[in-house]
Amino acid sequence: MPRAAEYSAIESLRNGSRVEIRALRPQDRDDMLAAVGRTSARSLYRRFFGVRRHFTEAETAFFLNVDFVNHVALVAVVEEGGRSVIAGGGRFVVSQPEQAELAFAIVDEYQGQGIGTLLMRHLTAIAREAGLQELVADVLPENAAMLKVFEKSGLRVSTKRESGTVHVTMRFS
Repeated sequence: MPRAAEYSAIESLRNGSRVEIRALRPQDRDDMLAAVGRTSARSLYRRFFGVRRHFTEAETAFFLNVDFVNHVALVAVVEEGGRSVIAGGGRFVVSQPEQAELAFAIVDEYQGQGIGTLLMRHLTAIAREAGLQELVADVLPENAAMLKVFEKSGLRVSTKRESGTVHVTMRFS
């Protein structure tokens, strides 16, 4: 999806400030790693099911070098002190035909401002245009905010508890 690689939209957060939802770019490496550094251990645990402060070069390359076909990643960029910073991100990775797995991470100081909902809306639009039929995610049961984002997505949502996680399936039809 070449258009997904150039994706950009301006939105407003709950506090009225402006946010750009755009495609992640390889040159976002330092900003992405800085966002991880600003994210609490609790939030990183919710994203990775373990605290991850550092990534191998291969892991970093996986996160940054997305093809916008089988792996789509968007970031939420806000102005902070006169410069643009990444406040969060979301992605999907196609796991089988017509299905992709979703994941999100939001820097703590921006949680509760609607970034997850905005990323979900934009990723859903890209997934629908790509012909996907289903999005799935594994979420820790205590991550009520993420579960709420999925429930409010407008997709047909079903959940199933599996060994310490909630498996969420969201269907387009």
